[in-house]
Amino acid sequence: MYENITSELIAFLAGAPTAFHAVAEEREILAAAGYTELSEGRPWKLEEGGKYFVCRNESSLIAFRVPSFGFGSLMMAAAHSDSPTFRIKGEHPEMEACGAYTRLNVEKYGGAIMAPWLDRPLSVAGRLILKKEGRFTTKLVKVDRDLVLIPNLAIHMNHDINDAKKFNAQVDMLPLFGDEEAKEGFLKTIAAEAGVEASEIAAADLYLYSRVPGTVWGAKGEYFSSGRLDDLQCGYALLRGFLDAAENKASLPVYCLFDNEEVGSGTKQGADSTFLTDVLTRIAAAAGRTPEELKAAIAAGFMISADNAHAIHPNQPEKADPLNQPKMNKGIVIKYHAGQKYTTDSVSAALFKEVCARADVPVQEFFNRSDMSGGTTLGNIANSHVSLNTVDIGLPQLAMHSPYETAGTADTAYLARALKEFYSLALTDEGQGCYTLK
Repeated sequence: MYENITSELIAFLAGAPTAFHAVAEEREILAAAGYTELSEGRPWKLEEGGKYFVCRNESSLIAFRVPSFGFGSLMMAAAHSDSPTFRIKGEHPEMEACGAYTRLNVEKYGGAIMAPWLDRPLSVAGRLILKKEGRFTTKLVKVDRDLVLIPNLAIHMNHDINDAKKFNAQVDMLPLFGDEEAKEGFLKTIAAEAGVEASEIAAADLYLYSRVPGTVWGAKGEYFSSGRLDDLQCGYALLRGFLDAAENKASLPVYCLFDNEEVGSGTKQGADSTFLTDVLTRIAAAAGRTPEELKAAIAAGFMISADNAHAIHPNQPEKADPLNQPKMNKGIVIKYHAGQKYTTDSVSAALFKEVCARADVPVQEFFNRSDMSGGTTLGNIANSHVSLNTVDIGLPQLAMHSPYETAGTADTAYLARALKEFYSLALTDEGQGCYTLK
């Protein structure tokens, strides 16, 4: 079923240069699968057997099915839609330089590895807010051609360039847009690509994206590289598993794709918002369930927080834990942290291992070196609003937060298979630390 999932994922990533585009693509996939889009600004009327999704800010999405109004537990999985990049500062970001160039003013979004952004073809994509005849409408834009480039300084002028170069985002990372005559051309270029008049653009959320296409490579084609694998590789695999799962009337399957994880999730559309709580509350109300019954279903539920993991590095193996060293193409990574940067505990780990065993999917384990701090993800943030057994997992990759990341060609299918099994199950909390999956 998932033989071609790597090529499908690469095509998906090519159409998803921003979180807005990722949600737009998933919106199309869900609509084609028979899911009805709901609006947060209107009353919901749900039906047993119904399939639904709702978007917030055009950059986050929650999809769910209602096999029965009598569901006993929630089976949820979440990933994030955003990736580190550079945001364009406003609609008029042009900056003159040396009387010969026009650069664009940008700022960092998330913890990007800066060096790989230099000397490669880049372009601009994002969301436009259009004002026409008193109405404000949203339109996505993707400039589908090489538009800008961030040039390096020649080694002859910077002899220390290969010695732990420290980049200044305001000095080193401004992309070259054109010569001095391009000074007033940025907004016109964006408007032309969007098929609108520049005067119609009231505001915009625009970002740089890498134009290097995704590719499969390696001696046996065992690796693939692309931008935004963190975290759209997980997001796409979760969605495929969600769509392919069998119906289980005892559970309510929920798929979440949150924005802004790379900057802390503290937005109205992030995992630290009310988005998930609002959706679950409205589902329960439409199903005729009391608030107490919803709380019981949440407490009996299970969440998979999926955000990519670090594979052991071929040139820097000492950066990995001495015993726990995830490898690409060797299965899903369960992530642990004593300080609870990851939510995994013995209960959630055991339950997830059981899901993977039933799906015939291998698992690995990740711990940071004890003398190194790692990143955080959305699991513990979401748990502060909707508290339930949660496991943090990911797919092993190299060069996380680079504009061109690498992963194994087998692992996306592993996660899709595991999630197909997961979403086909219901969790029962029998009390006193006893659980069953069926």
